[in-house]
Amino acid sequence: MRVGILTGGGDCPGLNAVIRGVVRTGIRRYDHEHVGIRHGWRGLFERDVIPLDQDRVSGILPLGGTMLRSSRTNPYSRDGGPEEVLAAAKDLGIDALVAIGGEDTLGVADKLYKDYAFPVVGVPKTIDNDLSGTDVTFGFWTAVQIAVDAIDRLHTTADSHDRIIVVEVMGRHAGWIALESGIAGGAHVILLPERPTTVDRVAELLNQRLERGKEFAIVVVSEGVQFEGTSSSADDLDEFGHVKLADAGVATFLADRLKTMTGKDCRAVVLGHIQRGGSPLAFDRSLATRFGVHAAEMVAGGLFGRMAAVRGADILDVPLAEAVGTLKTVPPERFEEKNPFIG
Repeated sequence: MRVGILTGGGDCPGLNAVIRGVVRTGIRRYDHEHVGIRHGWRGLFERDVIPLDQDRVSGILPLGGTMLRSSRTNPYSRDGGPEEVLAAAKDLGIDALVAIGGEDTLGVADKLYKDYAFPVVGVPKTIDNDLSGTDVTFGFWTAVQIAVDAIDRLHTTADSHDRIIVVEVMGRHAGWIALESGIAGGAHVILLPERPTTVDRVAELLNQRLERGKEFAIVVVSEGVQFEGTSSSADDLDEFGHVKLADAGVATFLADRLKTMTGKDCRAVVLGHIQRGGSPLAFDRSLATRFGVHAAEMVAGGLFGRMAAVRGADILDVPLAEAVGTLKTVPPERFEEKNPFIG
């Protein structure tokens, strides 16, 4: 078989490990030929492909980003887009496709499979850890560790200058990064999209800490948090219909208001794309490789319309529809169990 591989959406530590896992397994076990499609779904429109063999994927395991590059192109946002994808796959001689991405990329894969029986398998990718159908996604714990490293450093400078520092981490709809990095980093307030709050409540928590004689504080906030009566989002949408988050960020909005409400010098730190970059942790390299191996096996077995997933310690596969139907957000009980460490 001639197998195409693409990466779509935001980059993520571990993408190269998946590509390597698919190629090495496909060649050694099944004698498959592989081509990499550059820039996600856009690469099919442009017929922008490169050959992938064992030499081409050698040495990419520890590298961040994706050797195939990425884009947020949505074929279903273009007239005749899905049909053009099918035509491109035929022109390129692609017998099956491995799509590595998040809700948007895998949502396209699911539609192509349902609408046209397109031979595609999925691999879940998002540092936000918000894909249903799998216990965890590769890249998540690397992003958490990057955030924790930053929070550790911010503790000392906040303490030295008697400041409140608001640290904004990624997480548009799900607060997994904020929750885990906030707990591991010893944050004093953690704000998630799943748990509505007000600026007054945040200020109250910080003032209570200051009244106990503490001179500084760290607030970790997920980028998608909004406060009652305010908005931190811009009005324009991307090709998947998502609101593009404002450049200033929720951390700047919150720090500006807390300065008045606490009487403290407040600073905002937006980690942004730092969380996406760099070498993946050992855990994410291993998980991503296992996903790649299983994706190659799914292709060989004709298990199309499905996605590799991890449940407990096992790698298995689930319908793509299960992954893209509902976002996996932080459940109330997960936040409640950590309440003693917050505030």
